[in-house]
Amino acid sequence: MIYIELFLTFFKIGLFTFGGGYAMFPLIQNAVISKGWITQEMLIDFVAVSESTPGPFAINISTYIGAEMGGLLGSISATFGVVLPSFIIILILAKFFIMFKENKIVKKCMDGLKPCVIGLMASSILSMVITVFMSSGITNMEIVMLFIILLLSLFLVFKKIHPIIVICVSALIGIVSGFVLI
Repeated sequence: MIYIELFLTFFKIGLFTFGGGYAMFPLIQNAVISKGWITQEMLIDFVAVSESTPGPFAINISTYIGAEMGGLLGSISATFGVVLPSFIIILILAKFFIMFKENKIVKKCMDGLKPCVIGLMASSILSMVITVFMSSGITNMEIVMLFIILLLSLFLVFKKIHPIIVICVSALIGIVSGFVLI
């Protein structure tokens, strides 16, 4: 039954991921594409929608994939599956938090996990870039888009402009380029 399979798949993803939604993206990508639930292109569309809607990325993307596979019950199953492991772990850790709060070994373990999370995030970004920009050859418009992304990223980092401005400029560019390409 698809609802149980959605729950178990996203439960495993939630259980074995450390670092949030983007860290779990490679696991989600592998699971849903290898099962034939959705295509890489659909997954990238789900990422875009998940990013543009309020709430945590992991919950949004699991909800969309669940809805695609099983409607309302599918979205509930996938979302519950991805959230439940964290909920259980937080309940357990909350009991012991005071004891481990200042433990040097725990702090070093957490510091050691950071490069792993960065690697997982870089892997998912590279995968999306390859799919979006390299699957059918890069076009002039895509070169312009890459330049705009780079330019806006540099403004964010070095000029410290507010992210809302970047979002609004990106939306405006997307709308204008959408009308130009139609």
